Amino acid sequence: MAPNDPDRAAARRRRLLWSGILAVAGLVLLIVGLTIANGTAAWIEVALAVALLVASYAVQYLARREALYSSDERS
Repeated sequence: MAPNDPDRAAARRRRLLWSGILAVAGLVLLIVGLTIANGTAAWIEVALAVALLVASYAVQYLARREALYSSDERS
């Protein structure tokens, strides 16, 4: 498989798309948790938002790492 394999590029784009979706969902929950929600619901929303943002970062990191090091592993 070549380093510029279309399947790898599609997988990377898909991971980056999911990373963006998770980030937007996390930011929306964070805004709602900090401004509208009260009590326990607010803390649950903020905790879930932080978890989504961390998951988004992890997915983005994996997608970029795979793209960066994919050609080195094949050499």
